[in-house]
Amino acid sequence: MKNVLITGTTSGIGKAFAEKFASTGNNIILISRDRQKLEQQQLFLQDQYHVTVNFIAYDLTKEDAVDLIMEQINNWNISIDFLVNNAGFNECGLFSETDIIKERKMIDLHIRFVTCLTKRILSIMEKNNYGHILNIGSTGSFIPSPSDAVYSATKAYIMSFSNALYGEYENTGIKITLLCPGATETEFARKANIEHTLLFKFAVMKPDKVVNMAYPKMLKGKRLIIPGLYNKLLVFFSKIMPVKITNRLTMIMMNSH
Repeated sequence: MKNVLITGTTSGIGKAFAEKFASTGNNIILISRDRQKLEQQQLFLQDQYHVTVNFIAYDLTKEDAVDLIMEQINNWNISIDFLVNNAGFNECGLFSETDIIKERKMIDLHIRFVTCLTKRILSIMEKNNYGHILNIGSTGSFIPSPSDAVYSATKAYIMSFSNALYGEYENTGIKITLLCPGATETEFARKANIEHTLLFKFAVMKPDKVVNMAYPKMLKGKRLIIPGLYNKLLVFFSKIMPVKITNRLTMIMMNSH
């Protein structure tokens, strides 16, 4: 049995990954903010799949989050075989109008927290010369997004970081994978107030479908996974179109009228 650490597990893609890993016989460590939801999730996964499920309830934007997580893992005396860096949120709108406190928290979560946790978990994986790290990027990793400037910038960091680590660990027992989903049916869009935008009007994927596509490819150690034909085309055209055009299209897609 392998041990899987997943952040942001109480809804969406993180929840779907927790169920997928549990259904294939892995022990799970759930990390999210909401203790009540985590307790319910723990009971469900244990009853449904008969695996060991632990959880840590904490705000991952806090400075000491990684220290607290590592301390708990050491107390449990658990080795980590899989890390899924999934926790994330969005603060959407024109940059002059968005909330800088939320944006700083987003930068803390998507960049500082992911970097620090990955470094600490990699030191465990290196001792075993085994491990899989799955970082959740976005189609926004490839496309700078007017009206979603900070979010896409943080996801571009995750892409660059993942690609570099893939290069460093390519010939080892440690596999680094980047998953870049597009619009997905989760609480994410509702919380970011973008569920009525054009972006979320078509080719929206269900979290289970994203996970079912990604899971076998991650096990094989694939560097990049873009689920769904629409998302693949989106990324392909974003690479060949001038920024002026992708900017204009992004503004249209992010508009809720």
